[in-house]
Amino acid sequence: MAVIKRRKWTNASGEHVAWQLDFTDRFGKRHREQFALKRDAETRLGELQGTTRAGTYRPLADRADVAGACKEFCKYMEGRRDRGEKVTETYLRSIRQYCENYVDPAGDYVVRRPGTKKKDSVGFKGGIGAIKLADLTAARVVKFRDDMRDHGAGIVTTRRVLGTLSRILKHAVEKDMAVLNVAKGIRVTGTREEDSEKVTPPSKADLAALLKAADPDFKIRVQFAAASGLRASEQWALRWKNVDLETGKVTVDSRVDAFGGIDTTKSKAGKRTVPIGKSMVDALAAWRERSKYNKDGDFVFPDGRGNFTRHTNMTKRFWNPLIKVAGIDPIGWHALRHFAVSTWIEAGLQPKAVQTLAGHASYAITMNRYGHLFPSEDHKAAFDKIAETLA
Repeated sequence: MAVIKRRKWTNASGEHVAWQLDFTDRFGKRHREQFALKRDAETRLGELQGTTRAGTYRPLADRADVAGACKEFCKYMEGRRDRGEKVTETYLRSIRQYCENYVDPAGDYVVRRPGTKKKDSVGFKGGIGAIKLADLTAARVVKFRDDMRDHGAGIVTTRRVLGTLSRILKHAVEKDMAVLNVAKGIRVTGTREEDSEKVTPPSKADLAALLKAADPDFKIRVQFAAASGLRASEQWALRWKNVDLETGKVTVDSRVDAFGGIDTTKSKAGKRTVPIGKSMVDALAAWRERSKYNKDGDFVFPDGRGNFTRHTNMTKRFWNPLIKVAGIDPIGWHALRHFAVSTWIEAGLQPKAVQTLAGHASYAITMNRYGHLFPSEDHKAAFDKIAETLA
């Protein structure tokens, strides 16, 4: 039921007239909205009648804004983190950072130490936090995307923020705060250079220089990363019970984040068994013998106190100084994973085998990043044969 009635009142500022729309939604809850013009009230009534018939009316959408949806989503993800439902502290902090830096710069999402003030870290002014969910359209999200790019946000950052926004709106739909996830399917197109996922692994000469300059206890870490291809989070979570020195196999089933949160691998494909060569087995056996932390439940590559290795700390204290001593161009630790994959390809492993060993979620990921490293002689031979038939 809905009624439009004229309302008239007088106060200190004078006499006023407005048009009031009273209606009851399909849940039996009464609502009241006020308009300056009767035609605006009638237009709104038509919208309500249409959405009510379609079953898409959401009373919260008219009141809730994007900022509110962000807060609800962060609260939801905190609950999942506390229950151990595939949400790490690192991932949760990334969500909060994206909300505060881009989606709703006026909001306060990042958890700070007492007395620490919020800083305008990126200076983005195109946030959409104040927009009502009922008014948010795909076109407005596209503008938000373009504003980010114009501000200087990279292709990866923009895609991650849009992905976070899409998940926020999906949750808002589930909570009856919104009707549609208008961010779903909006693409972020970069330049040819930005869109390229092809990687260039470090050279064998560079790796040899690193190994030569490293002390024995750090050298084993570099060797293992370059041989196994494990992600840093997987390597630092590895325990001796997952290393079979008899068969020369490493079982990967977990990862650790920057805050010590142990979780399952990045994807289902991340759970895998990776073979290691005899020389690597011998090196690991020697390392286990001299390590203070060599029980089955201990980390294979712990810090000085037997805890997990904090990747950022390791990079600053050991990796970056090692690169300087070795005299090579700066590379990230992840380059060792690329080196491992390049050696598998050089050894003649097929793309599907490389995908499995690398723990990639799809064949496309493997080929997008490493397809250019696979030998092309078979292709050349095929086209030579085709050319002969046309001669």
